[in-house]
Amino acid sequence: MDTQVILDGLMTALHPMNLLWLTLGGLLGTIVGMLPGLGPATGVAILIPVTFGMEPISALILLAAIYYGAMYGGSRSSILINTPGDGSAIAATFDGYPMTKKGQAGQAMAISAVASLIGGLIAVVGFVLLSAPLANLAIRFGPAEYFLLMLFTLSAVVSLSIGKMVKGFIAMLAGLLIGTVGIDLQTGVHRFTLDIPHFSDGIDFLVVIIGIYAVGEVLFNLLTISKQKVQKNKKLGKVWFTKEQWKRSKWPIIRSGPLGFIIGVLPGAGGTIASMLSYSTEKQLSKKPDEFGKGAVEGLAAPESANNAASVGAMIPLLTMGIPGSGTTAVMLGALVMLGIRPGPLLFENSPDLVWSFINSMFIGNLILVVINIAMVGLLVKILNIPSQVLYPIILILSFMGAYTLGYSTIDFYILIAFGVIGLFLKILDFPIAPLILALIVGTSMEQNLRKSLVLSDGSFNIFFSSSICIGLIILTILSLCYPLIVKVISKRRFAKDTGEPTDV
Repeated sequence: MDTQVILDGLMTALHPMNLLWLTLGGLLGTIVGMLPGLGPATGVAILIPVTFGMEPISALILLAAIYYGAMYGGSRSSILINTPGDGSAIAATFDGYPMTKKGQAGQAMAISAVASLIGGLIAVVGFVLLSAPLANLAIRFGPAEYFLLMLFTLSAVVSLSIGKMVKGFIAMLAGLLIGTVGIDLQTGVHRFTLDIPHFSDGIDFLVVIIGIYAVGEVLFNLLTISKQKVQKNKKLGKVWFTKEQWKRSKWPIIRSGPLGFIIGVLPGAGGTIASMLSYSTEKQLSKKPDEFGKGAVEGLAAPESANNAASVGAMIPLLTMGIPGSGTTAVMLGALVMLGIRPGPLLFENSPDLVWSFINSMFIGNLILVVINIAMVGLLVKILNIPSQVLYPIILILSFMGAYTLGYSTIDFYILIAFGVIGLFLKILDFPIAPLILALIVGTSMEQNLRKSLVLSDGSFNIFFSSSICIGLIILTILSLCYPLIVKVISKRRFAKDTGEPTDV
């Protein structure tokens, strides 16, 4: 590793124009990330024309800043109004929004920004040290490994539904069923399309997310709007977290950074799986798992660290193999090719100055973003001062705009309303929503990888035991499904020990 090249890259990243692009990209990414239905891929796509005529390194710095800036911004609306900006911000609603309802919105957004910073910095260090070996590991993932990885992720999320595992499985199966709508890519058969051409491409998971979380939340709150008026004068909280909150969050942040980074390296995995998996991991490791979903600060910090780390990790397959690791990096790949940058194994050898300028810019960009996001906390928290009668229509307008811009079809309005009603009933009946959403997101890819695996093995299931990665993932899946039972046994034994009563376990 040439120290001089690294220093030259740092000086390039610190050039005033590149610092300006970093700041502008981070700010725009944060704003785009907050808008329901847009997300980083849309933000990058919209601003590609801006990069025409720019220096390749400046263009790369700008696009990357928009990407991980949107990862910061996606959680702002999740925390404040329970409306995820994109799929990777879903986990921020689980404990971020409950913190807001407890008057801790400022603290939630501050810990979110710091967790994203630390996760991003951990991932950048990982990028420097592990880009080559992790790229080789990603190459070893075939259809069987991807199927088992997604199966493990689903089992880990379902296992969070302690006390309502049956409801968790029902929600997961419903998500997988929704994911089957559309044309079967292998046979060309129309499945559950109801003879509606719009359904041929399936139901966009972002429309479902916006419907269940945003519209569903508005409908539920309308049922209790009189109570909300009574609670209106509740304090908004400090704009910085307490020592106790930091103490509870620091290790989850540190653990989730590397986890998110590794998940991000895997093509097709992305920030949603990384954040969900980190959330489930922290709940399983926590001494107070019953507090998750009710405003546990570590339940917000862990996925925020993971999803930002995943955005950095997704750059590894993009730059080292020319393989996009997410939808956003797929857009970036097209932009880089237009700019004359050829991602691949020879990029590090042929253009080390570009690579190290980019890596240094990610260090600096994460520092700039945490300043931007913390500076905006006081302004954003004022959203909570908006009367409910004004705020809810605004949320609905943003939701309908976000749904429409995804496919420019009015049919998405009906889908949005339908899933808003479904979200309302899920909330009333106390069904866990996370298994449904994650199953919907990974369902199509999971099905395709299962079928590819069986085709490659002539229908034999032995392919799922053909590598150490497969066996490891199967073991993790079994352990995650057994976790609620293990917790129950341990709890009964502790209770018996504390009270001196016999246990029947």
